[in-house]
Amino acid sequence: MLDSFMLRALLAGLGVALAAAPLGCFVVWRRMAYFGDATGHAAILGVALALATSLPITAGVLIAAVAMALTISQLSGRGHAVDTLLGVLSHGALAAGLVAVALLGVRIDVQALLFGDILAVTRGDLVTIWTGAAIVALLIGWRWSALLTVTLNEDLARATGIDPRREQLILTLALAVTVAVAIKVVGALLITAMLIIPAAAARGLSRTPERMAIGALLVGGLAVAGGLQGALRFDTPAGPSIVVAAALLFALSAVLAGRRR
Repeated sequence: MLDSFMLRALLAGLGVALAAAPLGCFVVWRRMAYFGDATGHAAILGVALALATSLPITAGVLIAAVAMALTISQLSGRGHAVDTLLGVLSHGALAAGLVAVALLGVRIDVQALLFGDILAVTRGDLVTIWTGAAIVALLIGWRWSALLTVTLNEDLARATGIDPRREQLILTLALAVTVAVAIKVVGALLITAMLIIPAAAARGLSRTPERMAIGALLVGGLAVAGGLQGALRFDTPAGPSIVVAAALLFALSAVLAGRRR
């Protein structure tokens, strides 16, 4: 049943959509888009780390993504504007990763790391992607109310016994896991798009946070199916085609939301 590479690609994309949908809602609400971008760029450094230490690629990416996310969290508010800090770390990590790969003297498909290679997903990759997606979905579902409260008002969260820093750490770890499982599907440069666009498309048509998360999952799933179909029909790169499909769905949702007002 899984011998078809298109079926494996579809299942991989749906796994990424499952993790990215609820997480993307918090990324949009908390205006963390550049945060996700920086974590995605650190994935390249993680690949170099994995090659240097003979670790699995996913493990190296996960370590680098967690380290980047924790570094950003620790340095925020210590003298530099957040966008400046994210810009330095994001581009610095991307450049350092590419330099490290060159110094190791190994030949890897950098374009696949940057833009993904969803059509090359194996059965082992599917297990990794769906395991990571299930962990992220369960983690976000478990902390949903607490994360929502912190997002709305940190003072209110403290008054009700919720630690905002702990919830931020949970969100950071979930983001790192999503980056680790998504890098082979859409690549480091397009991970942020899969986090933000489906959630943004669902936002204008949703009246509750829960409906927005479900809507983001539907948009993400449709984008994966539509993007793969488009790539097959027009012979275009699969990862970017998925993001283009998501962008078209965002445009459609914006039109529908405008008519409802």
